Amino acid sequence: MPDLNDPLALDEVTAPHSASGEQVWTHDLSGVAPPPRPGRRWTPKRVVATPPAYDHPHGRRIMALVEAQGIEVERLKSARLTGVRGENDRQTYARAKSTLAIVVSPPSRRRLQPISPSADWRFDLAEGCPAHCQYCYLAGSLSGPPVTRVYADLDDILDGLADYAGRGTVTSRRAARRDEGTTFEASCYTDPLALEHLTGSWRRAVEHFGAWDAPVQLRWTTKFADVGTFTGLPHAGRTRVRFSVNGQPVTTRMEGGTAPLPERLAALRTLALDGYPVGLTIAPIMAIDDWRRHYGALLDAVATAVDGVPGLDLTAELITHRFTPGSKEVLLGWYPRTRIEMDEESRSRKHGKFGAVKYVYPPTVMGELRGWFESEIAARLPACRILYWT
Repeated sequence: MPDLNDPLALDEVTAPHSASGEQVWTHDLSGVAPPPRPGRRWTPKRVVATPPAYDHPHGRRIMALVEAQGIEVERLKSARLTGVRGENDRQTYARAKSTLAIVVSPPSRRRLQPISPSADWRFDLAEGCPAHCQYCYLAGSLSGPPVTRVYADLDDILDGLADYAGRGTVTSRRAARRDEGTTFEASCYTDPLALEHLTGSWRRAVEHFGAWDAPVQLRWTTKFADVGTFTGLPHAGRTRVRFSVNGQPVTTRMEGGTAPLPERLAALRTLALDGYPVGLTIAPIMAIDDWRRHYGALLDAVATAVDGVPGLDLTAELITHRFTPGSKEVLLGWYPRTRIEMDEESRSRKHGKFGAVKYVYPPTVMGELRGWFESEIAARLPACRILYWT
Protein backbone atom coordinates (compact mmCIF):
# COMPACT_ATOMS: atom_id res chain seq x y z
CA MET A 1 0.00 0.00 0.00
CA PRO A 2 1.61 3.32 -0.98
CA ASP A 3 2.23 5.97 1.60
CA LEU A 4 -0.36 8.75 1.75
CA ASN A 5 2.53 11.19 1.87
CA ASP A 6 4.22 9.92 -1.30
CA PRO A 7 1.93 10.82 -4.22
CA LEU A 8 4.31 9.44 -6.86
CA ALA A 9 4.35 5.92 -5.39
CA LEU A 10 0.91 5.09 -6.68
CA ASP A 11 0.89 4.28 -10.38
CA GLU A 12 -0.34 0.80 -9.61
CA VAL A 13 -1.31 -0.59 -6.23
CA THR A 14 -0.66 -4.32 -6.24
CA ALA A 15 -0.81 -7.14 -3.77
CA PRO A 16 2.40 -8.98 -2.93
CA HIS A 17 3.23 -12.07 -4.97
CA SER A 18 4.20 -15.55 -3.87
CA ALA A 19 7.16 -17.45 -5.29
CA SER A 20 4.83 -19.01 -7.87
CA GLY A 21 3.80 -15.56 -9.10
CA GLU A 22 0.28 -15.68 -7.71
CA GLN A 23 -1.00 -12.63 -5.86
CA VAL A 24 -1.27 -13.03 -2.11
CA TRP A 25 -3.95 -10.98 -0.35
CA THR A 26 -2.63 -9.95 3.04
CA HIS A 27 -5.92 -9.08 4.76
CA ASP A 28 -8.03 -12.10 5.72
CA LEU A 29 -11.73 -11.28 5.64
CA SER A 30 -12.93 -14.63 6.92
CA GLY A 31 -12.64 -14.03 10.66
CA VAL A 32 -13.73 -11.43 13.15
CA ALA A 33 -12.76 -7.88 12.22
CA PRO A 34 -9.55 -6.78 13.98
CA PRO A 35 -9.74 -4.37 16.89
CA PRO A 36 -9.44 -0.68 16.03
CA ARG A 37 -5.95 0.77 15.99
CA PRO A 38 -4.61 4.26 15.25
CA GLY A 39 -5.69 4.97 11.69
CA ARG A 40 -3.59 5.84 8.70
CA ARG A 41 -3.11 9.61 8.68
CA TRP A 42 -2.10 12.01 5.98
CA THR A 43 0.63 14.56 6.71
CA PRO A 44 0.64 17.25 4.02
CA LYS A 45 4.04 18.46 2.88
CA ARG A 46 2.77 21.99 2.49
CA VAL A 47 -0.04 23.82 4.31
CA VAL A 48 -1.11 27.28 3.20
CA ALA A 49 -3.75 29.68 4.47
CA THR A 50 -5.38 32.48 2.50
CA PRO A 51 -5.94 35.87 4.18
CA PRO A 52 -9.77 35.47 4.43
CA ALA A 53 -9.30 32.26 6.43
CA TYR A 54 -7.84 34.25 9.31
CA ASP A 55 -11.10 36.13 9.69
CA HIS A 56 -12.95 32.99 10.83
CA PRO A 57 -12.60 31.34 14.25
CA HIS A 58 -12.61 27.88 12.74
CA GLY A 59 -9.88 28.87 10.29
CA ARG A 60 -7.71 29.85 13.23
CA ARG A 61 -8.63 26.61 15.01
CA ILE A 62 -7.47 24.60 11.99
CA MET A 63 -4.18 26.48 11.87
CA ALA A 64 -3.57 25.89 15.56
CA LEU A 65 -4.39 22.18 15.18
CA VAL A 66 -2.04 21.82 12.23
CA GLU A 67 0.79 23.66 13.96
CA ALA A 68 0.31 21.56 17.10
CA GLN A 69 1.23 18.57 14.94
CA GLY A 70 4.51 20.20 13.98
CA ILE A 71 3.41 21.34 10.52
CA GLU A 72 4.20 24.90 9.47
CA VAL A 73 1.35 26.99 8.06
CA GLU A 74 2.38 29.31 5.26
CA ARG A 75 0.34 32.53 5.11
CA LEU A 76 -0.34 33.58 1.53
CA LYS A 77 -0.50 37.22 0.53
CA SER A 78 -3.67 36.73 -1.51
CA ALA A 79 -6.52 34.24 -1.93
CA ARG A 80 -4.80 32.82 -5.00
CA LEU A 81 -2.93 29.54 -4.51
CA THR A 82 0.58 29.61 -5.95
CA GLY A 83 3.50 27.23 -6.18
CA VAL A 84 1.42 24.19 -7.14
CA ARG A 85 2.26 23.86 -10.83
CA GLY A 86 5.26 21.71 -11.65
CA GLU A 87 7.30 21.21 -14.80
CA ASN A 88 4.88 18.58 -16.07
CA ASP A 89 1.44 17.15 -15.23
CA ARG A 90 2.90 14.40 -13.10
CA GLN A 91 4.85 16.82 -10.94
CA THR A 92 1.84 19.12 -10.67
CA TYR A 93 -0.27 16.18 -9.50
CA ALA A 94 2.29 15.24 -6.84
CA ARG A 95 2.59 18.80 -5.53
CA ALA A 96 -1.17 19.29 -5.44
CA LYS A 97 -1.80 15.99 -3.67
CA SER A 98 0.73 16.99 -1.00
CA THR A 99 -0.84 20.41 -0.36
CA LEU A 100 -3.53 21.44 2.12
CA ALA A 101 -5.08 24.89 1.67
CA ILE A 102 -7.13 26.59 4.39
CA VAL A 103 -9.60 28.79 2.54
CA VAL A 104 -13.09 30.29 2.72
CA SER A 105 -15.79 28.48 0.78
CA PRO A 106 -16.86 30.16 -2.47
CA PRO A 107 -20.40 31.62 -2.55
CA SER A 108 -21.55 28.84 -4.89
CA ARG A 109 -20.84 26.28 -2.15
CA ARG A 110 -23.20 28.08 0.23
CA ARG A 111 -26.16 27.57 -2.11
CA LEU A 112 -26.99 23.94 -1.49
CA GLN A 113 -27.76 21.59 -4.37
CA PRO A 114 -29.88 18.41 -4.36
CA ILE A 115 -27.81 15.23 -4.36
CA SER A 116 -30.15 12.47 -5.50
CA PRO A 117 -30.26 9.56 -4.87
CA SER A 118 -28.08 9.93 -1.76
CA ALA A 119 -29.62 12.82 0.15
CA ASP A 120 -31.78 15.91 0.02
CA TRP A 121 -28.90 18.37 0.02
CA ARG A 122 -25.16 18.49 -0.45
CA PHE A 123 -23.01 20.79 1.62
CA ASP A 124 -19.22 20.94 1.66
CA LEU A 125 -16.69 21.42 4.43
CA ALA A 126 -13.78 20.70 2.10
CA GLU A 127 -12.97 19.66 -1.44
CA GLY A 128 -10.20 17.38 -2.59
CA CYS A 129 -8.86 14.17 -1.09
CA PRO A 130 -5.33 12.94 -0.28
CA ALA A 131 -6.10 9.29 -1.16
CA HIS A 132 -5.16 7.78 -4.52
CA CYS A 133 -8.12 5.81 -5.83
CA GLN A 134 -7.55 4.93 -9.46
CA TYR A 135 -11.24 5.41 -10.28
CA CYS A 136 -11.40 8.74 -8.37
CA TYR A 137 -14.85 10.34 -8.56
CA LEU A 138 -13.31 13.81 -8.38
CA ALA A 139 -11.40 13.38 -11.66
CA GLY A 140 -13.02 15.70 -14.15
CA SER A 141 -15.36 17.16 -11.50
CA LEU A 142 -13.04 19.69 -9.90
CA SER A 143 -11.03 22.16 -11.94
CA GLY A 144 -7.29 22.67 -11.68
CA PRO A 145 -4.65 20.67 -9.80
CA PRO A 146 -6.13 18.37 -7.09
CA VAL A 147 -5.22 20.50 -4.06
CA THR A 148 -7.17 19.63 -0.90
CA ARG A 149 -9.01 22.72 0.35
CA VAL A 150 -10.61 22.88 3.80
CA TYR A 151 -13.12 25.57 4.65
CA ALA A 152 -12.48 28.05 7.45
CA ASP A 153 -16.06 29.38 7.53
CA LEU A 154 -17.48 26.23 9.13
CA ASP A 155 -19.69 28.08 11.60
CA ASP A 156 -21.40 30.07 8.84
CA ILE A 157 -21.84 26.92 6.73
CA LEU A 158 -23.52 25.01 9.55
CA ASP A 159 -25.71 27.97 10.55
CA GLY A 160 -26.99 28.20 6.97
CA LEU A 161 -28.33 24.64 6.87
CA ALA A 162 -31.50 25.46 8.82
CA ASP A 163 -32.97 27.23 5.79
CA TYR A 164 -33.06 23.90 3.93
CA ALA A 165 -34.69 21.72 6.58
CA GLY A 166 -37.93 20.13 5.34
CA ARG A 167 -37.38 21.29 1.78
CA GLY A 168 -35.73 18.29 0.14
CA THR A 169 -37.21 15.76 -2.29
CA VAL A 170 -35.10 12.63 -1.73
CA THR A 171 -35.80 11.70 1.89
CA SER A 172 -38.03 14.52 3.13
CA ARG A 173 -40.93 13.59 0.86
CA ARG A 174 -40.44 9.93 -0.05
CA ALA A 175 -42.29 7.45 2.13
CA ALA A 176 -39.55 4.80 1.88
CA ARG A 177 -36.96 7.11 3.46
CA ARG A 178 -39.02 9.67 5.32
CA ASP A 179 -37.77 8.29 8.63
CA GLU A 180 -34.36 9.79 7.83
CA GLY A 181 -35.73 13.33 7.88
CA THR A 182 -34.05 16.03 5.82
CA THR A 183 -30.66 14.61 4.88
CA PHE A 184 -27.45 16.57 4.35
CA GLU A 185 -24.54 14.89 2.54
CA ALA A 186 -21.12 16.18 3.64
CA SER A 187 -18.64 14.04 1.69
CA CYS A 188 -19.33 14.57 -2.00
CA TYR A 189 -15.99 16.19 -2.76
CA THR A 190 -13.75 14.80 -0.02
CA ASP A 191 -13.17 12.06 2.54
CA PRO A 192 -13.90 13.39 6.04
CA LEU A 193 -11.74 10.95 8.01
CA ALA A 194 -8.74 11.67 5.79
CA LEU A 195 -8.81 15.28 7.04
CA GLU A 196 -10.45 15.20 10.46
CA HIS A 197 -7.18 15.04 12.43
CA LEU A 198 -6.15 18.28 10.70
CA THR A 199 -9.45 20.18 10.90
CA GLY A 200 -11.91 18.86 13.48
CA SER A 201 -14.65 20.00 11.07
CA TRP A 202 -16.77 16.86 10.94
CA ARG A 203 -16.65 16.36 14.70
CA ARG A 204 -18.16 19.82 15.06
CA ALA A 205 -20.74 18.96 12.40
CA VAL A 206 -21.75 15.80 14.29
CA GLU A 207 -22.24 17.85 17.46
CA HIS A 208 -24.19 20.50 15.52
CA PHE A 209 -26.65 17.91 14.20
CA GLY A 210 -26.82 16.21 17.60
CA ALA A 211 -27.98 19.49 19.15
CA TRP A 212 -30.38 20.26 16.27
CA ASP A 213 -33.77 19.21 17.63
CA ALA A 214 -35.43 18.46 14.31
CA PRO A 215 -35.93 15.52 11.90
CA VAL A 216 -32.56 15.96 10.16
CA GLN A 217 -29.59 13.74 9.44
CA LEU A 218 -25.93 14.35 8.64
CA ARG A 219 -24.40 11.83 6.22
CA TRP A 220 -20.82 11.18 5.18
CA THR A 221 -18.80 8.32 3.78
CA THR A 222 -15.15 7.35 4.12
CA LYS A 223 -12.44 4.87 3.17
CA PHE A 224 -10.52 5.50 6.38
CA ALA A 225 -10.85 4.12 9.90
CA ASP A 226 -9.63 6.74 12.36
CA VAL A 227 -12.92 7.04 14.28
CA GLY A 228 -11.61 7.34 17.84
CA THR A 229 -12.53 11.02 18.20
CA PHE A 230 -16.14 10.33 17.15
CA THR A 231 -17.03 7.89 19.92
CA GLY A 232 -18.75 9.42 22.89
CA LEU A 233 -19.94 12.50 21.00
CA PRO A 234 -23.55 13.66 21.62
CA HIS A 235 -24.63 12.65 18.11
CA ALA A 236 -28.26 11.83 19.10
CA GLY A 237 -28.42 9.31 16.24
CA ARG A 238 -28.56 12.14 13.69
CA THR A 239 -25.33 11.24 11.86
CA ARG A 240 -25.08 8.23 9.57
CA VAL A 241 -21.49 7.26 8.80
CA ARG A 242 -21.08 5.02 5.76
CA PHE A 243 -17.92 3.14 4.92
CA SER A 244 -16.93 2.81 1.28
CA VAL A 245 -16.17 -0.86 0.72
CA ASN A 246 -15.48 -3.13 -2.22
CA GLY A 247 -14.21 -6.52 -3.27
CA GLN A 248 -10.70 -7.13 -2.01
CA PRO A 249 -8.96 -6.92 -5.43
CA VAL A 250 -10.38 -3.39 -5.76
CA THR A 251 -9.55 -2.18 -2.24
CA THR A 252 -6.07 -3.70 -2.33
CA ARG A 253 -5.03 -2.72 -5.85
CA MET A 254 -7.00 0.41 -6.72
CA GLU A 255 -7.40 2.44 -3.50
CA GLY A 256 -3.93 3.69 -2.66
CA GLY A 257 -3.29 5.28 0.70
CA THR A 258 -6.62 4.27 2.26
CA ALA A 259 -7.30 2.11 5.30
CA PRO A 260 -7.31 -1.66 4.68
CA LEU A 261 -10.78 -3.13 4.40
CA PRO A 262 -10.71 -5.01 7.75
CA GLU A 263 -9.88 -1.74 9.52
CA ARG A 264 -12.82 0.01 7.86
CA LEU A 265 -15.15 -2.77 9.00
CA ALA A 266 -13.74 -2.60 12.54
CA ALA A 267 -14.41 1.15 12.52
CA LEU A 268 -17.96 0.55 11.30
CA ARG A 269 -18.52 -1.79 14.24
CA THR A 270 -17.04 0.75 16.67
CA LEU A 271 -19.45 3.47 15.57
CA ALA A 272 -22.44 1.12 15.44
CA LEU A 273 -21.74 0.09 19.04
CA ASP A 274 -21.64 3.80 19.92
CA GLY A 275 -25.19 4.19 18.63
CA TYR A 276 -24.51 5.71 15.23
CA PRO A 277 -26.63 4.69 12.27
CA VAL A 278 -24.07 3.21 9.88
CA GLY A 279 -23.95 2.22 6.26
CA LEU A 280 -22.11 0.59 3.40
CA THR A 281 -21.30 2.47 0.23
CA ILE A 282 -20.41 -0.42 -2.06
CA ALA A 283 -18.73 1.50 -4.82
CA PRO A 284 -17.75 1.36 -7.49
CA ILE A 285 -19.18 -2.10 -8.11
CA MET A 286 -17.04 -3.64 -10.84
CA ALA A 287 -17.63 -6.70 -12.99
CA ILE A 288 -14.12 -7.96 -12.21
CA ASP A 289 -13.04 -11.57 -12.65
CA ASP A 290 -14.83 -13.84 -10.19
CA TRP A 291 -16.80 -10.91 -8.85
CA ARG A 292 -19.44 -13.06 -7.11
CA ARG A 293 -16.79 -14.70 -4.92
CA HIS A 294 -15.09 -11.42 -4.03
CA TYR A 295 -18.29 -9.54 -3.25
CA GLY A 296 -19.65 -12.56 -1.40
CA ALA A 297 -16.56 -12.52 0.84
CA LEU A 298 -17.14 -8.81 1.42
CA LEU A 299 -20.74 -9.30 2.53
CA ASP A 300 -19.74 -12.16 4.82
CA ALA A 301 -17.04 -9.96 6.38
CA VAL A 302 -19.60 -7.22 6.99
CA ALA A 303 -21.92 -9.75 8.62
CA THR A 304 -19.10 -10.75 10.98
CA ALA A 305 -18.29 -7.12 11.76
CA VAL A 306 -21.86 -6.22 12.79
CA ASP A 307 -22.69 -9.47 14.53
CA GLY A 308 -24.20 -8.86 17.95
CA VAL A 309 -24.51 -5.06 17.62
CA PRO A 310 -27.64 -4.09 19.58
CA GLY A 311 -30.15 -1.91 17.74
CA LEU A 312 -28.14 -2.09 14.52
CA ASP A 313 -29.24 0.48 11.91
CA LEU A 314 -27.42 -0.54 8.71
CA THR A 315 -28.01 0.63 5.15
CA ALA A 316 -26.38 -0.06 1.78
CA GLU A 317 -25.92 2.18 -1.23
CA LEU A 318 -24.98 0.32 -4.40
CA ILE A 319 -23.12 2.31 -7.06
CA THR A 320 -21.77 0.72 -10.23
CA HIS A 321 -18.59 1.83 -11.97
CA ARG A 322 -18.98 4.50 -14.66
CA PHE A 323 -16.75 7.07 -16.29
CA THR A 324 -16.92 10.06 -18.61
CA PRO A 325 -14.55 10.97 -21.45
CA GLY A 326 -13.16 13.75 -19.28
CA SER A 327 -12.64 11.64 -16.18
CA LYS A 328 -11.00 8.89 -18.23
CA GLU A 329 -8.50 11.35 -19.66
CA VAL A 330 -7.67 12.76 -16.22
CA LEU A 331 -7.38 9.34 -14.58
CA LEU A 332 -5.07 7.96 -17.26
CA GLY A 333 -2.89 11.03 -16.73
CA TRP A 334 -2.80 10.45 -12.98
CA TYR A 335 -2.51 6.65 -13.10
CA PRO A 336 -1.05 5.68 -16.49
CA ARG A 337 -0.61 2.03 -15.49
CA THR A 338 -4.08 1.47 -14.07
CA ARG A 339 -5.82 -1.79 -14.88
CA ILE A 340 -9.31 -0.41 -14.50
CA GLU A 341 -11.43 -1.25 -17.52
CA MET A 342 -12.56 1.94 -19.28
CA ASP A 343 -13.45 0.63 -22.74
CA GLU A 344 -16.21 2.68 -24.33
CA GLU A 345 -17.01 -0.11 -26.80
CA SER A 346 -17.98 -2.52 -24.02
CA ARG A 347 -20.18 0.02 -22.22
CA SER A 348 -23.56 1.66 -22.71
CA ARG A 349 -23.46 5.36 -23.48
CA LYS A 350 -25.81 7.50 -21.40
CA HIS A 351 -26.48 11.19 -20.90
CA GLY A 352 -26.64 12.79 -17.49
CA LYS A 353 -29.12 15.36 -16.23
CA PHE A 354 -27.28 18.19 -17.97
CA GLY A 355 -26.42 16.29 -21.15
CA ALA A 356 -22.97 15.05 -20.09
CA VAL A 357 -21.93 11.71 -21.59
CA LYS A 358 -21.11 8.82 -19.26
CA TYR A 359 -20.33 5.16 -19.89
CA VAL A 360 -22.02 2.53 -17.73
CA TYR A 361 -22.27 -1.23 -17.86
CA PRO A 362 -24.65 -2.56 -20.53
CA PRO A 363 -28.16 -3.61 -19.38
CA THR A 364 -27.35 -7.35 -19.27
CA VAL A 365 -24.35 -6.85 -16.99
CA MET A 366 -26.17 -4.27 -14.91
CA GLY A 367 -29.14 -6.56 -14.41
CA GLU A 368 -26.93 -9.47 -13.41
CA LEU A 369 -25.03 -7.37 -10.87
CA ARG A 370 -28.16 -5.83 -9.40
CA GLY A 371 -30.02 -9.11 -9.08
CA TRP A 372 -27.08 -10.75 -7.32
CA PHE A 373 -26.51 -7.92 -4.84
CA GLU A 374 -30.16 -7.58 -3.93
CA SER A 375 -30.60 -11.30 -3.28
CA GLU A 376 -27.27 -11.81 -1.51
CA ILE A 377 -27.62 -8.80 0.78
CA ALA A 378 -31.06 -10.06 1.78
CA ALA A 379 -29.61 -13.50 2.51
CA ARG A 380 -26.31 -12.56 4.18
CA LEU A 381 -27.24 -9.22 5.79
CA PRO A 382 -30.97 -9.46 6.51
CA ALA A 383 -30.86 -6.40 8.79
CA CYS A 384 -29.42 -4.22 6.01
CA ARG A 385 -31.73 -1.88 4.10
CA ILE A 386 -30.77 -1.04 0.50
CA LEU A 387 -31.34 2.66 -0.14
CA TYR A 388 -30.73 2.72 -3.88
CA TRP A 389 -28.98 1.18 -6.87
CA THR A 390 -27.33 3.27 -9.54
